[in-house]
Amino acid sequence: MSAEATNPAKPGPATPADRRPASLEPGVPPAHRKKARARIDLRRLGRAALLGPAARDRLPDAIGHVAEAHRAHHPDAKLEPLRRAYVLAESSHRGQMRKSGEPYITHPLAVTLILAELGAETTTLTASLLHDTVEDTEVTLDQVREEFGDEVCYLVDGVTKLEKVDYGAAAEPETFRKMLVATGNDVRVMSIKLADRLHNMRTLGVMRPEKQARIAKVTRDVLIPLAERLGVQALKTELEDLVFAILHPEEYEHTRELIVENASRSDDPLAEIAEEVRVVLRDAGIQAEVLIRPRHFVSVHRVSRKRGPMRGADFGRLLVLVNEDADCYGVLGELHTCLTPVVSEFKDFIAVPKFNLYQSLHTAVTRGDGQVAEVLIRTHQMHKVAEAGVIALGNPYAPPSEEQPDGGGERPFDGERADPTRPGWLSRLLDWQQGAPDPDTFWSTLREDLAQDREITVFRADGGSLGLPEGASCVDAAYAQYGEDAHACIGARVNGRLATLSTVLKDGDTVQLLMGQDPASEPSREWLEHAHTAAARIAIQRWMATHPAPGDEEAARASATGPRPPVAAPARPAETQTARPASAVADPPGASVRMAGCCTPVPPDEVTGFAVRGGVVTVHRVECAGAARMKSAGRPEVGVRWGDTTEFRVTLVAESFGRPHLLADLTEAIAAEGVAVVSATVEPPSQQRVRHTYTLQLPDAAHLPGLMRAMRNVPGVYDVSRAQHPATAAQ
Repeated sequence: MSAEATNPAKPGPATPADRRPASLEPGVPPAHRKKARARIDLRRLGRAALLGPAARDRLPDAIGHVAEAHRAHHPDAKLEPLRRAYVLAESSHRGQMRKSGEPYITHPLAVTLILAELGAETTTLTASLLHDTVEDTEVTLDQVREEFGDEVCYLVDGVTKLEKVDYGAAAEPETFRKMLVATGNDVRVMSIKLADRLHNMRTLGVMRPEKQARIAKVTRDVLIPLAERLGVQALKTELEDLVFAILHPEEYEHTRELIVENASRSDDPLAEIAEEVRVVLRDAGIQAEVLIRPRHFVSVHRVSRKRGPMRGADFGRLLVLVNEDADCYGVLGELHTCLTPVVSEFKDFIAVPKFNLYQSLHTAVTRGDGQVAEVLIRTHQMHKVAEAGVIALGNPYAPPSEEQPDGGGERPFDGERADPTRPGWLSRLLDWQQGAPDPDTFWSTLREDLAQDREITVFRADGGSLGLPEGASCVDAAYAQYGEDAHACIGARVNGRLATLSTVLKDGDTVQLLMGQDPASEPSREWLEHAHTAAARIAIQRWMATHPAPGDEEAARASATGPRPPVAAPARPAETQTARPASAVADPPGASVRMAGCCTPVPPDEVTGFAVRGGVVTVHRVECAGAARMKSAGRPEVGVRWGDTTEFRVTLVAESFGRPHLLADLTEAIAAEGVAVVSATVEPPSQQRVRHTYTLQLPDAAHLPGLMRAMRNVPGVYDVSRAQHPATAAQ
C-alpha cells in the first residue's frame, strides 16, 4: 500500500490540494507547460470507482484515459487484460481510502496512466493496476497467476516485496536493497515503483512538512538517480521539480518568478531561432519537426546559477526530430553551415550513447544579439527512448521473433546494446549488493555509486569488455572481472604497457590483469585508496575485516612490500660465498683480471677487456655502455676469453609488485635452482613496485636461463634482468 493510504474508519483530510508537477503549477504560463494529455480528475475517477465495475463486455469508464493513452502507443493492443485487472483491483480496494480522502483505487489508476502515457506494454499496465492488491487486500499471488499468468504475477510479486516504507534510517536501506534485487530480474518492477513514487510525490501535500522532507530526500538521493539510469527522463524531471519545491521552497519560488517574467515578454527569441531553423532545413530538403522544449524548474535554476542573468533563449532548448539516423547528421551540417555554431557545445551521443540508452546530437547556435540556443537533434525513436527509457522497450524479455504475450504485436526495441535491460551500472549494483555486510554499508555505497553519472568501457585482453564508472582504476577492473579472486591480482598491462593497479583507466583502454598463482594471495590495504567502485571497496573491506592489521603499521608495511631501506638479505653459508668465481684469461697471459661491476659478465657472454691502473684488466660484456664509452674515448681494448672454470657470480635485478612474503618466495625459488645468494638488497617501494637486487653464485653458465625463468614465475614478479649499473671499471 502507498504510504498515503489510510484506514476508512480514520479518513484523512477531506479537501487536500494535490501537489502538481512544477510544470503545471497554477500561474505558470501555458507556453511553459509540457504538451501532454490533460491530467485525469482523480476525484471523478474515485466517484466512478464507487459505482462499481462496468458490465463485463465493456471497458469501465474509469480506465478510459488509460486505454486511450495505451492505444496511442500500441494501436493493436488488447484491452481485455486491463479491464479484468481494473475490476479485480477496484473490488479489492473498495472501502480503502487515501489520506487525501479519495478512494484508494485512484492511486493504482494514476500510476497506470503515468506508465501508459510513457508507452508501457499491456503486461506492465496490468501489473500496475494490481500492484497493491496482494499487499493490502485479500487477493493472493496464486489468484493473480491463475487469472493473469506467470508474468503479471512475477511483476506484482516484485513490487509487493518492496513492502511498506516508514522512511526511517534502518528501514529505508533494506527496502531499496530488496528493490534492486527485484529490479535485477525484471526492470519493469522498477518502472512501476518509479511511477508509484511520482504519484505519491504529486499528492504529498496531505502529509506533515517533516515527513514530506524525509520522503523528498530519499527520492532525491535514490529514486531520481535510478530514473536517470533507467533513462526515464519524463519521470526524472518531474520528480526533480517536486523535490525542489519541497526542499528548497525559496529557490523554487524565485525560479517560478523568472519563468513567469520571461513568459510575459513581448518577444520570444527562442521562437524566432526555431523559425530560422525550420527555414534552413526546409530549404535543404530535410523533413524535420522543430519544437521548443521549455526547461523544467530545476534546469532553469541550474542555468541561472551557472550563467547569471537569464536571457530569453535560456529558458528552453530546440528539439529537432527526424526519421533516420543519417538525417541527424544532415541537420547538424546544415545548422553549422547556415547559422553560427558554438563549437564547444557539440556532443555526439548517437555514435557514443550514454549508459542509460540516451542517444542524441547536442549543439548550440547563436544569433547577432548574442542569444545562444541549445539544439537537440534525434530521431523519433530516439526521442521515445530518451523520454521513457526502459519503459519504451516494451517487453524487453520477449524473443525478437515472437509477439508479446499481451497480443499487442509489440516487439522489443532493436537498440545498440546486447542487453539494454541490464546496463553496466545495474549489473554492478546487483553483483555487490549481496556482499554488502550490513544495510548501512549498502546504503552509503548505493548512494556513492548512483552519484557516478558517467560510464566508461574498457576492453579485456580476451576480447571481452567491462563497463566501469568514470575514474575507475585497475583495482576496480580486477574486481569487476574476477570478483574476490582479484585478491590474487599482482599487476596490470594497460594498452600493452605495465601499469600499477592504481592507474586510472580511460574510455577505450585495453586492460590485461596479471594474476598470481598463490590461492592464499592477499590484497594490499593500499588498494582501498584506489578502489572507485562499490564491488572493489566492499570486497577489500570484507577481507580487511577478517584480517586485522598488526599493531605496528610500519611492520605491516614492511611485510607487504619488503624492508624500506636497502638492506642485505641473510647470506648463504660461508662456504658458498667463497666458491671459485668464473675466470677470464687476458692477452698477454698472466695479467690480473677482474669482472666489471657495471655489467657483471658471465659465461657465455661475449666479452672484451680494458687495462686500468695497476696493470689490472677489467672484463666487460661487449654491449656494456661503460665499455662503449671507453672505446669512444680511445682506450685500447685488451683481448680476453673465458677460462675453464664453470662456476661464476652474477647480479640479477627482479622487479615486482609489492605483496606479502615476496622476498621469502624469491629467495626460496633461487635456492630451489641450486644457486647460492651472496647478497640481496630491496629498495624502498615506489608506487606499489619493488626492486630486488641479488648477487648470486651459480655452479655453471647453463643454470642462468632456468634461474631467471624460475624468478619470473614467482607471483608478483614481472621482470628479471641482468644488472646494468653505472660504469665503474674505468678507474
